[in-house]
Parts: sequence; structure tokens; C-alpha cells
Amino acid sequence: MNIHDSEVYTVAPEMPAMFDGMKLAAVATVLYVIVRCLNLKSPTAPPDLTFQDTALCHFILNSCPILTKEYIPPLLWGKSGHLQTALYGKLGRVSSPHPYGLRKYLPMQDGATSTFDLFEPLVHHQTREDVTMVICPGIGNHSEKHYIRTFVDYSHKQGYRCAVLNHLGALPNIELTSPRMFTYGCTWEFAAMVGFIKKAYPQTKLIVVGFSLGGNIVCKFLGENRTNQERVLCCVSVCQGYSALRAQETFLQWDQCRRFYNFLMADNMKKIILSHRSVLFGVSSTKMVDADLSRLYTATSLMQIDDNIMRKFHGHNSLKEYYEKESCVHYIHNINVPLLLVNSADDPLVHGSLLTIPRTLAEKKENVIFALTLHGGHLGFFEGAVLFPQPLTWMDKVIVAYANGICQWKKQKPACQSQGAHSSETKCQDTTS
Repeated sequence: MNIHDSEVYTVAPEMPAMFDGMKLAAVATVLYVIVRCLNLKSPTAPPDLTFQDTALCHFILNSCPILTKEYIPPLLWGKSGHLQTALYGKLGRVSSPHPYGLRKYLPMQDGATSTFDLFEPLVHHQTREDVTMVICPGIGNHSEKHYIRTFVDYSHKQGYRCAVLNHLGALPNIELTSPRMFTYGCTWEFAAMVGFIKKAYPQTKLIVVGFSLGGNIVCKFLGENRTNQERVLCCVSVCQGYSALRAQETFLQWDQCRRFYNFLMADNMKKIILSHRSVLFGVSSTKMVDADLSRLYTATSLMQIDDNIMRKFHGHNSLKEYYEKESCVHYIHNINVPLLLVNSADDPLVHGSLLTIPRTLAEKKENVIFALTLHGGHLGFFEGAVLFPQPLTWMDKVIVAYANGICQWKKQKPACQSQGAHSSETKCQDTTS
């Protein structure tokens, strides 16, 4: 055989077993990070409910079973409060509808012009009553936000008229007519909208709904004066922080990336304020000066913006005074209508220490139910099987179910009273003013 015809074989040197171990370790590390970040090992559970043993609370929980059943978020990402919050913040909702409404303009005493959008019900309410939801969105939000449109579309298909406040200065196509915009706890525009609804619809009853900052505003509004609770059936607050003074310390912490969220919200507030700079910092403004504008450009937190800009709209002397007077924590105990407070344990914006406020309130007042979910993030509460969320969220369903329960309670209450109080199940108690 010719030596040139022979085949030559080369044998690659074997990699040490150590390298295979490193690959496995790298894969395991990546999987561990994914599991931790997505919180995949976290269980699903019903909301943790705090309430008193009253006929009203038992009636509501029986007629609103969604509050006692498991909230099941999308499997792959729904247990991450960050992803729930990010999806809400970026997309708002999936396949958001476009309900048709009319925009109303209300002149205020200081020259400002408040606006709200009005959506008439598409069907009769199940109780055949006239019921209006008066809705206050989150910080810098308005009726055109996807999560608001989704909720309104669902609600007015259930027989509710919906009135949605547009925070002063939040709508990009509506100019300010005075050197003032919305603040953390100013109730003037919400009160004007409620007053309009009561006058335009003398027979209607009100369901008050607030999201995030809007939850603070509606609870403060109801607690400021007992007359504000007239014709109000109930109130629902979702994902609010209750005390700005206590929250400001947590917003400077990196725990749950809260400092980063603070920066993002501050950047959004700067854009809103700067879009109205000619009115807020012009010759008509007596509260703002050029130095305030320069400090606004360099602000990296909501607290800096509140201290340099927002508190001055109402003449507060300090940031502490502004947060103290504009937080609902000092007013919420005055609310006597049925009140549902909803928060999520994995909300990256609301620190767990703030949740002692609603829990303590529910332990002391018979008209309050506090519902704390394990998951949901900040105004997320998406539901779904594995990956893709449903257009309608757990939050939307809970608010409408609770409102329906309260309406049924009010409708059947006289019948209960005529039957007498033979047991805790039949006894009716009026917790409204």
C-alpha cells in the first residue's frame, strides 16, 4: 500500500471536565436569575383581606367572589411586580378599546379650566338605578390613557355612567388658562366634576374610584367634608400610598428599584410642567420665578420638583407642610361610606410600611375592606394563562364587582330591615352618611 494513500486521523484534545462544570454553572446561574427576577416560585393566593365581622362585609364578600378567589397572573412574567408595572406603564392595556365620550369644560374660580370626559351607559344597570362612576386617574394621567379607557369601556357596558377627570395640565392638547396645574392632593377639580354630575343628574348615585394618586385625591375629597359623601354609595381606591410624607423616605431607597422609578416619574413630571412653561412661568405667574425653572431642569426626584414647584401652587411654606396637608391619611378616617382599599404586596412604588395605614383603618372601621394581593405590581393586575395577558384585568373586574355588590346591598336593604334582624346574615346596617 502506498504511504500517500493512507488516511490521516487527527484527534482533538479533550477539554478538561472543569470546563463542562463551568458551562453547567453558567446555565444554572442564568436560570436562577430568571427564576428570581420573574419570581416564578412565588405561589398564587387569594387577596389577604382585612375587615370587620359585619353584615355589610359578609354580603359584599358573598356577592363579590373575585375578592376571595385566587388572583392568577400570567405564568411566565405575571409574578414580577416590575414587569406588571412596566407593562402597565408602557402599554397601559392590551387591545385597549375606544369608548365614545363627551368632553366637558368647567371654569374654576382662579381662572383655571378643568376638564372631564363623560361616557353614558350602554345598557341599563342591573338594579335599574341611575349610577355614575366618578373616576380620578393616576399621576399625570387622563381619560385617554389605555387603562382608563379599558376600565370605562367595561364599566359603561355594565350600566354605569362614567365621568373621568383629566388632571389639570395632563392633556397634551389642552392649554392651561391659569398658572396652576394638578398637585398630589388638590381636590378642587374633582369636586367641580362631582358637583356638575350631581346637578346634571339629580337622581344619580355615585361610585367614587381613584387610581394611585387619584386614590389619594378621592379619599381626601370624601374625608374633607361630610357633605361630599352625600349621594355616594361607595369608594374604591387602588394602589395609592396614603401618606406622601412617609413615602418620600422610601422613594430615595434603591430597594425594589424605587429610586429609579422616582427618577422616571420625575422626568415625566418635568415634561408636563415644561409643556406649560409659558403659562406657569410667564408674566401672569406671581408664584414662580426663573430660578424655579432652572431648578426644575436639574431635578432628579419627585421630591425636588414638589419642593421647588408643586407646593408653591397652593402657598405651602415647606415640603413637609405640603405633604402633610395633601395626604389623605389625615382625612380617610372621616369616610363613612363603604370603602374598598386595594394594594399589591409587590408594588415597587408603594413600600410595605405604608400598608399599615389601610390595614389599621380596616381593623377599626366597619365600612372598610382592605385587600392586599401577592402580585399585581402598580396598577398592573394582569391575568392570563402563560404569556399573553387578557385585555381586561383583575383590577377592572374587582371594582365593578364591588360596585355591583354595594348597589345590590342598597337595593335590598329596606327589605332586610322590614324582615327584622333575626341573624347576622339578615341584619342590615347602613354605613353611609
